[in-house]
This record gives sequence, structure tokens and C-alpha cells, in this order.
Amino acid sequence: MVASRQDAWTEDDDLVLAEVTLRHIREGGTQLAAFEEVGQRLGRTAAACGFRWNSCVRKRYDAAISIAKSQRQQLKKMGRIITPLQEEVEAIQIPVKRPVVQASGASPHDEDEDQQIEAVIRMLRSQKDLSRRVKQLEQELEGKELKIKELAEANERARKEMEQIQGVNEDYRALVQIMERARKMAFLQEEESSKPIFKMDANGNLERVEK
Repeated sequence: MVASRQDAWTEDDDLVLAEVTLRHIREGGTQLAAFEEVGQRLGRTAAACGFRWNSCVRKRYDAAISIAKSQRQQLKKMGRIITPLQEEVEAIQIPVKRPVVQASGASPHDEDEDQQIEAVIRMLRSQKDLSRRVKQLEQELEGKELKIKELAEANERARKEMEQIQGVNEDYRALVQIMERARKMAFLQEEESSKPIFKMDANGNLERVEK
């Protein structure tokens, strides 16, 4: 006989009550069976579990109850739920015909779910490959940007070197021009100095003056 506890219900107790009751709803069982199972697990009476469910826990799981009922209807259509009446009929007469399943033992509904899961997995893998490719392209772009920066710096150094070379060339040309003018002036002075000098004597004759 299950002991009757008088202590307060905890959150864990409420969670067990909700999980078991929702499972029985989904699988086509009765709430009484659910309360008896919970009572055995928690050491409480089925009546106490039913009172706790109806007075407190049920209102917090309205959405979950609706989902469980919907799942129960789907399972019934697939023939995966046998009601107490069906069990009695199967025990007395011919077993109820079940839907044909695949060789693997999976129903068409399960096969659809598997296909959806595989599609999600493929999508996640595709996103992973895409993320990897994007990261690779970002690294390549970073490398190219670094290369462009290095080329720009090298170009700037070459430009400054060219400016220095042009400055040296201009100085060299100016020096050459100065040297050319000096050479010409020296040549003219040399020509002037090499010309003979004449003077006139008392008789009116010109005579050369030796330097």
C-alpha cells in the first residue's frame, strides 16, 4: 500500500506529476492511471496527485496539454495507440490491422521526420562549410591588403629616391654648366693673351712687343 505523505509539494514533485500526466495524455492513457503512477513514484495517494493536478499544476500546462492531445490524435490515426476497447477486441476477436511500415520498422511519419532531420543536418553542414569558406576568403583578403600596403610603401620609397636622384641630376647639370662657362672664359682669356701686341716707333713703323 502506498504511504500517504503530508509534506508540501515541491517543484520537482510538480514536474514529475506534469511529465507523467502529459505522457499518459499523449499515449492515450487515463489520468487516473497517471495519478496512480505518480503516487507510486512520490509516495502519495492517487487522490492527492489528482487534487494537486486539477487545483494547481494543470493551469500551468494548458499549452502542453493541447500539444499532447494533438499528438495523441496523430498517433491514433497512425494506429500506434490502442484504446482499452481495442485491447478487449484484440483479446477476443481478430487483431486490429496496423498500418504497413517500412522494412526498417519506421512508419511514414517517422520517415518524414528522419528526412527533415537529415535536411537540417545538411543545412548546418552547408552553413559550416560556408563559414569556413568566408573565413578563408577573409584571410586571403587580409593577406592581399597587407601585400598592397607593402607595395604602396615600396612605391613611396622609390618615389622619394627618384626625387633625390632628380635633385642630384639637376645639381650635376648646374655644375657642368658652370664648368663649361669657366672653360670658355679661360679659353677666351688664353686667346687674348696669345695675340701679338704691336707698337709704333718714331718713324711710324709697327714693331711687335714681346711679352
